[in-house]
Amino acid sequence: MKRFIFITGGVVSSLGKGIASAALGALLQSRGYRVRLRKLDPYLNVDPGTMSPTQHGEVFVTDDGAETDLDLGHYERFTGVSAKRTDNTTTGRIYQSILERERRGDYLGATLQVIPHVTDAIKEFVKADSDDVDFVLCEIGGTVGDIEGLPFFEAIRQLGQELGREQCVYIHLTLLPYIATAGEMKTKPTQHSVKELRSIGIQPDILLCRAPFPIPVEERRKIALFCNVRPESVIEALDAQHIYDVPLDYHARGLDHEVLRHFGMEKETSPDLTHWRRVSETLRNPDGNVTIAIIGKYVALHDAYKSVVEALGHGGLANRVKVDLRWIPSDRFDDPDADLSELDEVDGVLLPGGFGERGAMGKMRAAGYARRHKLPCFGICYGMQLAVIEAARNLAGIEGAGTTEFGDPKVPVVGLMSEWIRGNAREVREQGGDLGGTMRLGAYPAVLRKDSKVARIYGADTISERHRHRYEVNASVIPQLEPHGVIFSGMSPDGRLPEIMELADHPWFIGVQFHPELKSRPFAPHPLFTSFIAAAVEQSRLV
Repeated sequence: MKRFIFITGGVVSSLGKGIASAALGALLQSRGYRVRLRKLDPYLNVDPGTMSPTQHGEVFVTDDGAETDLDLGHYERFTGVSAKRTDNTTTGRIYQSILERERRGDYLGATLQVIPHVTDAIKEFVKADSDDVDFVLCEIGGTVGDIEGLPFFEAIRQLGQELGREQCVYIHLTLLPYIATAGEMKTKPTQHSVKELRSIGIQPDILLCRAPFPIPVEERRKIALFCNVRPESVIEALDAQHIYDVPLDYHARGLDHEVLRHFGMEKETSPDLTHWRRVSETLRNPDGNVTIAIIGKYVALHDAYKSVVEALGHGGLANRVKVDLRWIPSDRFDDPDADLSELDEVDGVLLPGGFGERGAMGKMRAAGYARRHKLPCFGICYGMQLAVIEAARNLAGIEGAGTTEFGDPKVPVVGLMSEWIRGNAREVREQGGDLGGTMRLGAYPAVLRKDSKVARIYGADTISERHRHRYEVNASVIPQLEPHGVIFSGMSPDGRLPEIMELADHPWFIGVQFHPELKSRPFAPHPLFTSFIAAAVEQSRLV
């Protein structure tokens, strides 16, 4: 029997519902259960694809080409289960679907209302494409009481009634603030949050309480009494040293036991947490450390590069080193007289993805500095494109090399590819098309050049990686670049789209058109990040 776990939040946002959902999924998985995790986002955007990275954070892309919330990245990294398009929806997408049906006449002239039409659509989403799992964990974005979230709360309330409590459990994540001047941990915000949740018909079964210190027995008793839950169901969620400690912490405090007790399953299985303990031990006792500079446009919000940060950490795990990050806004190097000597203090440079002209020259200058000084350099998507342009200008001497993304260069080294082949189908992209959904999105194969560095790193001749970009390196410039040591070691199967470049006379300089960070997991670090950090370790020994 399939069971549903609904994770809601209260008091304030950013308490960590995504990490909590992912950690609980990992704990259930460690007991042998099959899980699928989903996110319901109440905002009106159809998806986060056109949202500012400095407001929303990164856009996580699935194999099937969906642009989703960054929490799906946590779900994948903690459970290893690849997310699908059906694992993330928004108010905008729900309403778009309903209105499309209404225009087709599917509702036979009925007056459309939030109840039942919107709530029914949400319930359809929650239950769809999940017949092969034991648990569906569904996180509701925002906080209880948000006006835009009400249809989602109503939908999960209805599901609890329809399926019965033997198939549904409600977990509410809340905050226990500590007032230093009073010397007390305050339970009233949690009480009010639960009162708000109960006012719309949902009685939480488990409270996951973010707190700076362990919850005293008296406060735990008070929370249980006023919130109508068992004292054992008040689970403290303390700040962890690292997010990959969270599954172990939650297990120690009984979260997975309480969930299974609710379903009468607590005696069925025991967890195998060996791999989580191994990761935790490596994180706490590394053999050394390296410093990587992330030179990006959106460094003001580190979540804009969340998967990159995690993938670098996974590379560190594979090499048993701690990865220290130095965040550098790329526009700092835009000025032709900018001093790049601070890069001498790092062991590697990562040029992440992005869009637009601001900071582009800074990234190119950083790529050139890393190229000349033999500093390990990893260019991803936009970072790869700018590294190719830099090499075209300064290695191959191609005057006027540039990108059509922000101008009309004399030599369009990077430009808008109008069409390409995906499987057996032709996909088309137009210059003036909508920004949302017009990019090359999702998993695409690439063929690696034999005896290239990337072929050795992957240990394969063909790969599949996830993409999210609108512009491509122009394959027509390859003959002008390769005599100067710019090797295009990965191409699309039809040979039209350059996927990977590397420098022949450099210890480690690789650019990729795709986003390898999206497929990296703590138990299966991406080979490119593993190799990049290994090169950084070697660089640290040379300094």
